[in-house]
Amino acid sequence: MYLCTQILFSYKIMILDKIDELLKEVQEMSARNAEEVEQLRLKYLSKKGEITALMNDFRNVAADQKKTVGMKINELKTLATERINQLREDCATQESEGDAIDLTRTPYPVKLGTRHPLTIVTNEIIDIFSRMGFVLADGPEVEDDLHVFTKMNFAADHPARDMQDTFFVSQHPNDVTKNILLRSHTSSVQARVMEHMHTEDGKLTAPIRVICPGRVYRNEAITARAHCFFHQVEGLYIDKNVSFTDLKQVLLSFAREMFGADTKIRLRPSYFPFTEPSAEMDISCFICGGEGCGFCKHTGWVEILGCGMVDPNVLEQCGIDSKEYSGYAFGMGVERITNLKYQVSDLRMFSENDVRFLKEFEAAN
Repeated sequence: MYLCTQILFSYKIMILDKIDELLKEVQEMSARNAEEVEQLRLKYLSKKGEITALMNDFRNVAADQKKTVGMKINELKTLATERINQLREDCATQESEGDAIDLTRTPYPVKLGTRHPLTIVTNEIIDIFSRMGFVLADGPEVEDDLHVFTKMNFAADHPARDMQDTFFVSQHPNDVTKNILLRSHTSSVQARVMEHMHTEDGKLTAPIRVICPGRVYRNEAITARAHCFFHQVEGLYIDKNVSFTDLKQVLLSFAREMFGADTKIRLRPSYFPFTEPSAEMDISCFICGGEGCGFCKHTGWVEILGCGMVDPNVLEQCGIDSKEYSGYAFGMGVERITNLKYQVSDLRMFSENDVRFLKEFEAAN
């Protein structure tokens, strides 16, 4: 009997030592990921785990010692459960944060880009005319002769066709109206707008007031002052009783918005096949204030656009009654306006994508 009591007492000491050892392990355990957490759970809390084994051995503890040993085992199990749950949450948080990291991203700081200067100026032009009631219109860059030339009052043998060196996609010498080409001006958009804005008897379904920005192409040698492609913005307004005075006031408002409140304009007679009368518009040089400098070639004036009243033949070609309606049109080169605003001397810089050049326009974005 004495020997049996000694054995049970010794067993109590052994199981308590085992519990203390496991408590220390549980307090110090760590994991780097969910797989390691699961391995810890299996080691301590599974059916074949360390704590389950202790609970199986609990039946060998003497009755008067069961309370002490049982409390220690419960303490160990509670601590192990809480510790494993905490490790699982920590690993889940680390993994979710890791998912937000782009491992393909360059370790160097990513430099933010800027809008191209032509885009900056185009958006500014559109914004100015939008506030005057003009709406955006767009059309294809690969066009037909009908919309680029014929409806714009260019007869098949008209010498004005030679004013623009055109890129032809396909040519039909016996019938130029079938030619397909890269548009040489955005006036083709105006033609498409006009032909869809009237009834069969030539009445407008609504006044036309559009702004047409876009890229155009001409077969020219690439130099500092010319390029084979460039950008235009054209405007068109057609309604009853539209006059040249309306045109002048719109262009004056535009010039002052774009170049400053003190800007003056002058209109010089010119020729365009699709307007009559036609004019070219100059603005007072904003560098010298009109006194004369190298930038304005000592004239005090800088040319920026062409304009005029829509030729009645254009209205008729597009199905609009020219006896009832009149209108004006204008067109400007975006590169020209950008050169004036930022004094860029070489047109080629706009298409070379030199980041050093583009970086200069960060403040304008």
